[in-house]
Amino acid sequence: MNPQPLFCPNIDCPSRGRQNAGNLTVHDSLKDRFRCRDCQTTFSVRKGTLFYRLKTDPQTVICVLVLLAFGCPVPAVVRAFRLDERTVRSWQTKAGRHCEQVHTHLVTEQPRHRPQVQADEIRVRCQKRIVWMAMALCVQTRLWLGGVVSSQRDKHLARSLADRVKACCLPGALLVVTDGFPAYKAAFARAFRQAKQTGKRGRPALTACTGFVLAQTVKWQEAGRCLGIRVCHLLGDCAGIARLLPAGQVLNTAYIERLNATFRQRLAGFCRRSRCLLRHETSVADGMFLVGTVYNFCTPHQSLTKDKQLRTPAMAAGLTDYVWSVGELLGYRIAPAPYVPPQRRGRPPENGAKAGAQQSKGANAVVTV
Repeated sequence: MNPQPLFCPNIDCPSRGRQNAGNLTVHDSLKDRFRCRDCQTTFSVRKGTLFYRLKTDPQTVICVLVLLAFGCPVPAVVRAFRLDERTVRSWQTKAGRHCEQVHTHLVTEQPRHRPQVQADEIRVRCQKRIVWMAMALCVQTRLWLGGVVSSQRDKHLARSLADRVKACCLPGALLVVTDGFPAYKAAFARAFRQAKQTGKRGRPALTACTGFVLAQTVKWQEAGRCLGIRVCHLLGDCAGIARLLPAGQVLNTAYIERLNATFRQRLAGFCRRSRCLLRHETSVADGMFLVGTVYNFCTPHQSLTKDKQLRTPAMAAGLTDYVWSVGELLGYRIAPAPYVPPQRRGRPPENGAKAGAQQSKGANAVVTV
């Protein structure tokens, strides 16, 4: 996959969204500007990326965001690069929103078959408040499927995460393993359901999707110590669990727990006993997407090594064919939707016979005069 596709970003252009269609020419090679032959507009090659209209050197911005994505606090970055704190936080916010768009375009809008998914939530301590962040992970490829941030750990948080998981998965056999949060049962049952056609009048009944299985692992604790884990089968065919689990593996949430530790390590505001606390839910969401997208596309995973070649979760999922750099991720341009011509409004044009008769009549009238 080419991380730098070329297309016309003009919304009114008939060729918008067409990548490498031959309609672009070089307008200014020194300033990296192109011209579209169809709409005759010029645009910068940085438009649609994080570096658009930034006066700072892109390499400096990349170095700062790499440090932020791997757990460096903002005050340390400010002291090392002699930057203003507001500038660094604005870069982090823009990077998080850009990474969210890239994640939506490459992961959410391109669903694939994912046999096993694990979900869990993290309790994040912010300034004068507590925020909950729920995330999901594909076990086979270690691909982070996204997350949801909410101020309450309630059914709305579980429903949002279930809808995000459904958007990333194709219909088919799917095993979802969660912790003991009771809201997950109703949330996933509501998301993974289909209409059962009976041929009768009225709204058809909704049943669970074929091949969908939901299970929970509840820790058995006593006096603050974990003595064991109890497995609860909630939805779907129980026999499908054995078919979807690899040989010798038991139901657990170890993979998503390990990912939670990675997020706590790589985002300074998630660390326990930290003075670099985040302030708002939007800051938590921006940091989450920055860390998660860098984890998917730019971080090789040792458990995914194949033929002595390190692979990222995106490579294992078939989204990319090599390890992206952080600069390529932040410079990725998302093509807009293809151009759709506006519909004609008003009365439809008259047919050819009637129009021809009117033309001949007009000609005769001119001759008579």
